[in-house]
Amino acid sequence: MNAGKQASWTVATVIAVVEVLKDQGVARWNYPLRLLHKNAMAHVRTITIPSRSSPPPPPPASSSDIIRSEQHMTKSFEKAMGLSCFGPTTVRF
Repeated sequence: MNAGKQASWTVATVIAVVEVLKDQGVARWNYPLRLLHKNAMAHVRTITIPSRSSPPPPPPASSSDIIRSEQHMTKSFEKAMGLSCFGPTTVRF
C-alpha cells in the first residue's frame, strides 16, 4: 500500500513540475535534457580506451585460391537462389 501511495505522489510531483515549466515557458523537453547532459559532461571524467594494434595483413593469395574462392561463392549463390526461388512467386503476409 505504501509503494502505491509513494508512486502516486511521485507522479503528482512530476506533473506539477511539468506544469511549472510550462508556465515559465520551458515547455520543451529538449531544453532540460540538454542542460542535464551539458552539466553531466562537464563533471564526468572522460574514459580513454587504449588503442589496439591492427592485425597483420593476410598473406597474398595464389591464383588457385582465388579460383577456388570464386567457385565456392558461385556455388553458394546458386544454392541461395535455388532455395529462395522455390515455392510460390507471391508471398502474402
